[in-house]
Amino acid sequence: MSDNLSQKLKRYNYLVGEIDAAYHEISTNLGLSDSVMRILYTICDNGADCPLQKICRLTGLSKQTINSALRKLEKEGFIYLEPLGPKNKNVCLTDTGKHMAKQTACQVLAMENEIFASWPPEDVERYIELTEAYLRDLRNHAGKPADR
Repeated sequence: MSDNLSQKLKRYNYLVGEIDAAYHEISTNLGLSDSVMRILYTICDNGADCPLQKICRLTGLSKQTINSALRKLEKEGFIYLEPLGPKNKNVCLTDTGKHMAKQTACQVLAMENEIFASWPPEDVERYIELTEAYLRDLRNHAGKPADR
């Protein structure tokens, strides 16, 4: 790998880490764990409820982490689960959960929308296109055996 590409990869990895750290700080400042924030964020982005399978797919969290966070949220009265067919459940916000989500995850969504709204539309589109291309290529390369 050329030094220039290596430096760009280091910069990219640094930025990804800093973005993750910024989201962690936001979650902490709002009194939520990262996993609870990601679940609430996904539910809010979907409306007031979201199929559990979709939460698993969109958050990237392990099933065990999601189940632990959901049990905590359910115990605290923020969510309830309803059957969605024989193998899936729908995660629904209670009224208390809707209020809490409005004060936390919905605020993050609003902040992100504000940031994208401040960028030229072509920059937003290009950023999304490049991110999708990177994800697609990363997944394709992940399926290949590593060079030895």
